[in-house]
Amino acid sequence: MVRRNPERRAALVDAAIEVLARDGARGLTFRAVDAQAAVPAGTASNYFTNRDDLFTQAGSRIYERLQPDAPTVANSLAGPRDRAHVVELMHELVDRISAFRTGYLALLELRLEATRRPELRAVLTARIRDDVEANVAYHLDSGLPGDTTTVLTLYLAMNWLIVEHLTLPDVFPPDRMRDLVTSVVERVLPPE
Repeated sequence: MVRRNPERRAALVDAAIEVLARDGARGLTFRAVDAQAAVPAGTASNYFTNRDDLFTQAGSRIYERLQPDAPTVANSLAGPRDRAHVVELMHELVDRISAFRTGYLALLELRLEATRRPELRAVLTARIRDDVEANVAYHLDSGLPGDTTTVLTLYLAMNWLIVEHLTLPDVFPPDRMRDLVTSVVERVLPPE
């Protein structure tokens, strides 16, 4: 039986994200989610039909939590439409994702698991494709400098920089991150 308490479901999915980040996809069990959420044993199995359902919902929830809030979006629309503003936006992106480290690590686990689960691969492919297309459209519609290739190159470069930062932080120590983000934008986006 699938339960309908949305707050409990959200807490369980958030617990699943923490389990994924800590223990990997193999460690994501209903029992582990119950323990992480501090709920009675068997609770997660009442909310999710199977592990695939749990994987899929965790992926969706990660994206919900990674979305910028309204003030951040408003700030991205304020100010000049120049390379310096794109640098600010990329710093905000790296800082926002770094603040939800477990979510990003869980997303990496989901991506790896998607290579073995076609249904999860389809869900993640659609979600990430939509996210990339929305980012390109937002960038172009907002009048920021650069074209589609600029946005895609920034997307790819920032993603890998974030992976290094969150998984092997000693490769590029935190004091170098700001300079690296700025350098990536300056090299990808020509001066005005």
